[in-house]
Amino acid sequence: MNRPWLKAGLIGGGILLLLNLLALIPWFALSCLTSLLQIVALIGAGMLAARWMPTPRSGGSSAGQGALAGLLAGVLAAVATTILAPLGYSLSGGTEALLSQIPAESLMQLEAAGVDPSMVFGGGTVAGITALCCLPTGAALGALLGALGGLIYASVDPGMSHVAAGLEIQDSPAEE
Repeated sequence: MNRPWLKAGLIGGGILLLLNLLALIPWFALSCLTSLLQIVALIGAGMLAARWMPTPRSGGSSAGQGALAGLLAGVLAAVATTILAPLGYSLSGGTEALLSQIPAESLMQLEAAGVDPSMVFGGGTVAGITALCCLPTGAALGALLGALGGLIYASVDPGMSHVAAGLEIQDSPAEE
């Protein structure tokens, strides 16, 4: 069974994983660049899914295959981001760096309430918040951009060239 969305989604997810690893490097310009490249990768996953569809391609089916590929790539990227979030958090200074930015009065209020501030602002909390944010956003954005990529590819190359090459062009009756 031909599943172009599965192959394209896995490739897109792999590319997004590499981009997420690059984003861990603490350099602002690289983080901005990887964010833009992630958008391009999601569109590219949709284009790959449409490319691998049987011809002729319609816009609707290409957009559907692209949406599935983008959805898969987006979910894979969100899972990778959730797993890598505590690592990125610790590379940026971790809990100590964050707690040093919170006013002492707020920390005392948390401790008076019986809450350990280092647990509230720990790596597990960062991973949980990242999962709550990135999973739905990655899935929705991936599906949207993947569908856009599939639609763009189907518009540019509907796959009708082999059909058109075999047709004879007849003279119109007005020229006879």
